Amino acid sequence: MDSAAAISLCPSTPAWNLDRPFLTGQFYQETKITPGTTEYKGVSADSSSGADKAIGCYHATIQELIVIDDLLSTLIGIEGRYISIKKVRGKEDDITFQVDASMDLALQEFAKRLFPLCESYILINQFVETRSQFKTGLVNHAFAAALRALLLDYQAMVAQLEHQFRLGKLSVQGLWFYCQPMMGSMQALSMVVKKAAANNCVGSAVLNLLQSQAKAMAGDHVVRSLLEKMSQSASTAYLGILERWVYEGVIDDPYGEFFIAENKSLQKESLTQDYDAKYWQQRYSLKDEIPSFLANAAETILITGKYLNVMRECGHSIQIPVAEKSKLTSAGSNHHYLECIKSAYDFASGELLNLVKNKYDLMGKLQSIKHYLLLDQGDFLVHFMDTAREELMKKPDEISVEKLQSLLDLALRSTAAGADPCHEDLLCCVERTTLLKRLSTLKDLEISRSAPDSNDLEEPLSITGLETFSLNYKVRWPLSLVISRKALTKYQLIFRFLFHCKHVDRQLSGAWQVHQGLRKLDMQGTTVSVSSLLCRNMLKFINSLLHYLTFEVLEPNWHVMLSRLQTAKSIDEVIQYHDFFLDKCLRECVLLSPALLKKVERLKLICLQYAAAMQRLITSSLDNNDNDTLSNDSPSIEKYKNLKLRTPYQMLRLAPENVTVLESVLKFEKEFSFELHSLGPILSSGSRAEPYLTHLAQWILGVGKDQ
Repeated sequence: MDSAAAISLCPSTPAWNLDRPFLTGQFYQETKITPGTTEYKGVSADSSSGADKAIGCYHATIQELIVIDDLLSTLIGIEGRYISIKKVRGKEDDITFQVDASMDLALQEFAKRLFPLCESYILINQFVETRSQFKTGLVNHAFAAALRALLLDYQAMVAQLEHQFRLGKLSVQGLWFYCQPMMGSMQALSMVVKKAAANNCVGSAVLNLLQSQAKAMAGDHVVRSLLEKMSQSASTAYLGILERWVYEGVIDDPYGEFFIAENKSLQKESLTQDYDAKYWQQRYSLKDEIPSFLANAAETILITGKYLNVMRECGHSIQIPVAEKSKLTSAGSNHHYLECIKSAYDFASGELLNLVKNKYDLMGKLQSIKHYLLLDQGDFLVHFMDTAREELMKKPDEISVEKLQSLLDLALRSTAAGADPCHEDLLCCVERTTLLKRLSTLKDLEISRSAPDSNDLEEPLSITGLETFSLNYKVRWPLSLVISRKALTKYQLIFRFLFHCKHVDRQLSGAWQVHQGLRKLDMQGTTVSVSSLLCRNMLKFINSLLHYLTFEVLEPNWHVMLSRLQTAKSIDEVIQYHDFFLDKCLRECVLLSPALLKKVERLKLICLQYAAAMQRLITSSLDNNDNDTLSNDSPSIEKYKNLKLRTPYQMLRLAPENVTVLESVLKFEKEFSFELHSLGPILSSGSRAEPYLTHLAQWILGVGKDQ
């Protein structure tokens, strides 16, 4: 809770507590400052002080008794007959003492030596009363309570001195003897309360002030011990808040003093909806003001409470077993509280990790995502692409996602994926932009800035569902901490790249079957031979690319991640290893290198254009009556058994058309070879900084060398 908001919700202090200072122990008179003049209310140095005559009229012995009596009153903030206390309203720490000018000079000097002790008492007492209000917070309340207990001992001492005075056993020297030892301690405390009041310190600031003052008084053992005791007393309430946080995951902070802030506007549902969700990082965060004795353990404290809070939101009732000896009751120099925090962190971390791994089956979910989004089990995809081809050929705005979902469900139930209990969490989705455009919108990815001009990355005039189709996955709390919307988006980027590569492979495989069918019909012309060699090189390229993506990138990195997850000791380590896996896969799949990715996309486009152009090659070589037989885009060899060859007369008449087809094939070959060889400089220049590019070059740059 924000400090200002917390203070606004505090009960108000009754007005009479401020309007009637005699009820609060402020028994000295205040003065008002008016422009140009200073007017004192009440006591003056003469007849208005309550004295019949000036003290100088008395014998020195009598003066000593009167001064002792007045000083005993002044020690507890009450004016005497010949010693007055003046305070300027609005300036709480501006206190002056006035004595009767006719007083014996030796007694005046003696009184002045005790005035600092009197002032310290007044300031401390005033601080106690002002900091006992609700709005000042629990730490100030605890500090004020400790000071009040100290003042009670001080007042008891003054009462004993007064008793000795009444018995006639207290002299001026005796009064100084008893008061002098505590002057250092009281003055040190008065300095602390002055600074605290001037800076309006609350919460952690009060504790830090006490700690710093204690270190500054290292040469005075008595004063330092007193300040350390005050610090421990003031920190008791703070450690109570800390104890609930590290043992229950609850922020019980009515005045906004705790160094951990809670942002209730961030909900856990955002993890599955928002790519830039900051729930895990900002739902609970550290404030700037942290107690110095907790500074080194602040991150551990934050994480411990976050883990417990996650378990509580899961409905998993868990509370760290707290032995009496492990309670956070003091922040002493033995650092026992740090051991308590460490043990609480270890317990919370282990419990949450076991909960996520065992009850919510994190590893099973990740394996399921690998099956579908990383195409680890591709049998369902083959079935789906066969049945959904017609729908995926449409423009993204015309595609029925519901129809695709039903076809996907059918494919999942008809294949081995149906045995996976998580297959029902798989959903279809259709993006509105190409892969390159989508990558450019994700600003947090470390995309190489050696990309071509923005004009080169423009959207094509027409895209279909084959370029924009993707899969989504339902992830529930608390697994959404690991598999967040951002993580799923990265999975989807890899899936779209793999899916389109599979589509290109299927189209080229269909073209290869066309060539096999023509070869079976003994059509071994120049056009068919050149086209067959080009088709084989294209297939080799796309298969090499798929092999690199799956066996050189995804599989090795997946096994590395799994081994790390097995040894992870906290959910934060799990998140870190999982994110590292995704980022490394994106980088090694060339998705973060726009220049290289654009070349690969260009090569795939040439392959698709070539596969589509094969229909014209078939049409120019076969009888028109057989065209209907080849209407399917993926013809098989069996379809060529019933085809009739053209007559020699027909072949002669269509010779010019065959030349045109040959030129078209040669054009595709030239474009493909040019784009493929242009990859060499890009891969070579980047291989020093990115070693994985060497593996990619070994796989795909060998294509076409056997021509």
